[in-house]
Amino acid sequence: MHNPEGGRPNGIRPAILQGLRHVRQGMPEGSDHHTKEGGEAVRSIKALTGNQAVAYGVKLCRVEVIPNYPITPQTIIIEQLADFINDGDLDADFIPADSEHSAMSIAIGASATGVRTFTATASHGLALMHEMLYVPPQVRLPIVLANVNRSLGAGSGIWVEYNDSMAERDSGWMQVYVEDNQEVLDMLLQCYRIAEDPRAVLPIMICLDGFILSHTVERVEIPGQEEVDNFLPKFKPLNFLDPKNPKSMNIAVSPAHSMEMRYQLDRLMENSRQVIKDVDKEFAKAFGRSYGGLIDTYRMKDAEIGLITIGTATSTGRVAVDELRAEGKKVGLIKLRFMRPFPHDELREATKGLKALGVFDRSISANRYGPVFTEVRNSLYGGGMPIIDHIAGIGGRDLTVAALREMFAVLEKRASGHKTKDCYWHGLRGQM
Repeated sequence: MHNPEGGRPNGIRPAILQGLRHVRQGMPEGSDHHTKEGGEAVRSIKALTGNQAVAYGVKLCRVEVIPNYPITPQTIIIEQLADFINDGDLDADFIPADSEHSAMSIAIGASATGVRTFTATASHGLALMHEMLYVPPQVRLPIVLANVNRSLGAGSGIWVEYNDSMAERDSGWMQVYVEDNQEVLDMLLQCYRIAEDPRAVLPIMICLDGFILSHTVERVEIPGQEEVDNFLPKFKPLNFLDPKNPKSMNIAVSPAHSMEMRYQLDRLMENSRQVIKDVDKEFAKAFGRSYGGLIDTYRMKDAEIGLITIGTATSTGRVAVDELRAEGKKVGLIKLRFMRPFPHDELREATKGLKALGVFDRSISANRYGPVFTEVRNSLYGGGMPIIDHIAGIGGRDLTVAALREMFAVLEKRASGHKTKDCYWHGLRGQM
């Protein structure tokens, strides 16, 4: 939390920072030049992992409270933030919790006092937060949470799968899935701007692929602190606990009022659609990069066959599209960025005129289809276009260009009038 008297407040930080190892992955010795008040004065280029990109974004946003509990593959985010605080580059309260449930509880308490709050987790950690995740949307707390996607449940490993965040898609949090490390950092800046907009005021979860992004080094442009401050003004909470104006939050609500609360939440989620689009345009003006808002499209202008991807699969999908285009195939790609709010209207517009549509899922519902497919099919119901689910990359299995080409081959067969299944698993070992 900012100290109005200047300097660093006494208390918990020296104790909790003791023993944390210094993380500088992907950066040559001496390459990390900071100003002491929040970050770089001008734009710079660094080689960063996805986790480091999250931490740099948090620093640029001048976050004030960071409750945390470590879990692979998220831990480096927290370690990097601890380094920033220890080095004097970030003035924030770093609060270690005894569990992820407690970390989210602390985040709720901090945000309720009117300060910019951040936390991060993954997999079983997000599942342990489940009870508390339903609180911030209902009481309008614009917390930003970075979830490093990882498989969940018995027999799971530590590699990427989307079941952890997909299980929370009905909690009232906005959810955005990113493709690369530049988008990781850029969306951290956008997430606070979106979440704190008076038209929305909802928490937001930024989801990045475990290891594929979290531990992979990529070139990232880091904006200057002054231009970030111009884009993201100081947080002005609309609703917070104030001793001079006492109020209660998160109290029991009778049936006479609870339904209206849920309706208001639904309306705020609807409002956030326009907020997301507006913020993307403003970000493009300020920094020269646009991500399309709720969705992005690639070579869809004259496409007859389309494939919806999410997360890092989009990069692989672009390569497959380019190869097939070179062979004369009229194929295109739609990048699903936001799972909540779900882009119903945008998908209907983007898929007009297609002969067949595929949906990539990196999670399962144990009910034949993946969750993204179910959402897409609901949105496009009545359009008459064949839609096929393609489940792949489960448990961190490699998703290759060849696998994406297989998906397009199935869609081409269906578009030609041949019979196909409506759900395929790609990359299974042996005869399943």
